[in-house]
Amino acid sequence: MSVQDQTSTATHGVVLTDVAATKVKSLLAQEGRDDLRLRIGVQPGGCSGLIYQLYFDERTLDGDAVRDFDGVEVVVDRMSAPYLEGATIDFADTIEKQGFTIDNPNAGSSCACGDSFS
Repeated sequence: MSVQDQTSTATHGVVLTDVAATKVKSLLAQEGRDDLRLRIGVQPGGCSGLIYQLYFDERTLDGDAVRDFDGVEVVVDRMSAPYLEGATIDFADTIEKQGFTIDNPNAGSSCACGDSFS
């Protein structure tokens, strides 16, 4: 098995809820795109040390781990995977908040806005 074969079958421990998957499909349909996947990652920044990145991406990077949720591909890069193991991406639509939320059991602490963690 080549290295390429191993990276194409790599998976990750991030979970996308049914509600979030439905919202992603709706957003992609609005854009008229079926070549995009949902990428989640972390990078240094924010007031707590690490900040989440959540965006649509058409690229596939070396070392990416991919998992399919009812037709929605969720991609995590190799460096972010350990920080996101067991995290759940959901979508909230309440009077207080509308948007994607990330529940991450690896976050020791987070900032007040919930965008960064340590």
